[in-house]
Amino acid sequence: MRHRKTTPKLGRNKAARIRMLRNLVTSLFLEEKVVTSQARAKAARSLAERIITKGKKDTVHSRRLVAGMVYGSDAVKKVFNELGPRYADRPGGYTRLIKLGPRKGDAAEAVILELVDSPGKGE
Repeated sequence: MRHRKTTPKLGRNKAARIRMLRNLVTSLFLEEKVVTSQARAKAARSLAERIITKGKKDTVHSRRLVAGMVYGSDAVKKVFNELGPRYADRPGGYTRLIKLGPRKGDAAEAVILELVDSPGKGE
């Protein structure tokens, strides 16, 4: 029974779901904006928020944890060198979802998942 299980399955087995979310979060960190379905974006948002929170505290342990959650050293460097300091004073809420409407191919609700600007950048 799946009582109180909140993780969305997204039509994949566990290994494929984890790979997809890691790819999505890595692209989000490198590009700072991705277009995807609403279900995927909501699942990736929680992972991205946890990774950015770890990026605020630059220790060897947190670097290794983040390296296990994203692909490539470029994404790890960006989390600790840019995103961690950018959101140092922000207590969460690093991402934003902007609805685009139904996607043409399969009518899934498309959204833009993006990182919010830091407080000093005009918010």
